[in-house]
Amino acid sequence: MPDPDTGPPASPAAGRWRSLVLAALPPLAVVAALALVWQLYATHGGPGADVLPSLSRVASQGYDHRRDLWHNLLPTLRATLTGFGCSLVVGFALSVLIDASRLARRAVMPLLVVSQTLPLSAIAPLVVLWFGFGLLPKVFVVALVTFFPITVALVEGYASADPDSETLLRTMGAGRARVFRVVRLPSALPYFFAGLRIAITYAVVAAIFAEYAGATSGLGIYMQTQKNSFRTDLVLAAVAVSAAMTLVLFGLTYVIEWIALPSRRAGRGQGRAEAVGAEP
Repeated sequence: MPDPDTGPPASPAAGRWRSLVLAALPPLAVVAALALVWQLYATHGGPGADVLPSLSRVASQGYDHRRDLWHNLLPTLRATLTGFGCSLVVGFALSVLIDASRLARRAVMPLLVVSQTLPLSAIAPLVVLWFGFGLLPKVFVVALVTFFPITVALVEGYASADPDSETLLRTMGAGRARVFRVVRLPSALPYFFAGLRIAITYAVVAAIFAEYAGATSGLGIYMQTQKNSFRTDLVLAAVAVSAAMTLVLFGLTYVIEWIALPSRRAGRGQGRAEAVGAEP
């Protein structure tokens, strides 16, 4: 029976929603405070609408030009997802190769690190020069930027596999491929999703930067065009759209993880339920 003094015990769902609300309140409060400061400064003594438009002007102009923003969002989203898909394939293949051979690890890993030291500001224009203004250079730049965190996360995940489970499977006659599929790959999935979240944020930035280097459409070329026309309000509106797209893609990684890892989901739910039950 529920304690008459404390009422009925909170359900796990109620505890989960309360935790989400409490976690969201601090960043929302900071964003609201910054938005208020921005609005007041821009409308009372700011440098002018051409330099720093008010937040309300950015929102209103973004709404008025929503069709242009939407038409330029789609090419950026297409380049982001296509390049990111390529980086997933390349990153997984490289991680399997590195995990399978110590020689490959010593030979390939330094090259992967070097690939991330190349300045994007120099590589993107060259890629556009080589492959033109179509989709291919954007895909290449996105894949170049995002495959590294995916590869490293998977390699570290393989290394975290339980050696006792691997030994048990080998004593039962399992080959290397079966050990990898049953033990090492599942162990790497939490690491993979952590790397996935890092890579997806890089993907949007890389796609927009590639469009800056040369494109016929997309948020990057839209920002550049509006900047040259001294429409700072539309530049900031495009920035807000790209940020919203990044947040949506970032959130989707959690949804995919939630679906792909039921054991992890069950463990989190049990932990929240125990925490709620332990509250006085």
